[in-house]
Amino acid sequence: MATSSAPGTGPAARPATGPRVLCETRALAAAPPVPAGGLWKLAEEGRQLDANVVRLAPGARIAAHTEDRLDVLVLVVAGDGVLGDGTPDTARPLTEGSLAWLPHGAARAITAGEAGLTYLTVHDRRPGMRIGTRPDA
Repeated sequence: MATSSAPGTGPAARPATGPRVLCETRALAAAPPVPAGGLWKLAEEGRQLDANVVRLAPGARIAAHTEDRLDVLVLVVAGDGVLGDGTPDTARPLTEGSLAWLPHGAARAITAGEAGLTYLTVHDRRPGMRIGTRPDA
């Protein structure tokens, strides 16, 4: 999976002090077919967001699930598919350029179309796991 920093230009070599281009999503989507999964992720030190470019193979599906804490934006970069909550009456088409909001607490499911689906997700960064005592302990 590609990250947002080129070799030798990671956080230690170049602090995140200003705006910059992180990747070209069209180029990622146009690359020869690779195994489904993450193509790129935001990996900048000190960031407040998480972002990923994900490719689903033709007909692949992310089963209905609920995210209780995070709102997620989804931008379709290439291909097509269907967004819904896992029931047929909520299915909405996704096409290149579609921007969808997945509110926290709402069930969501994504199914790729015949050409597959490549999309960017953006959401608040989840805090990393920490060792310590539980608040209710």
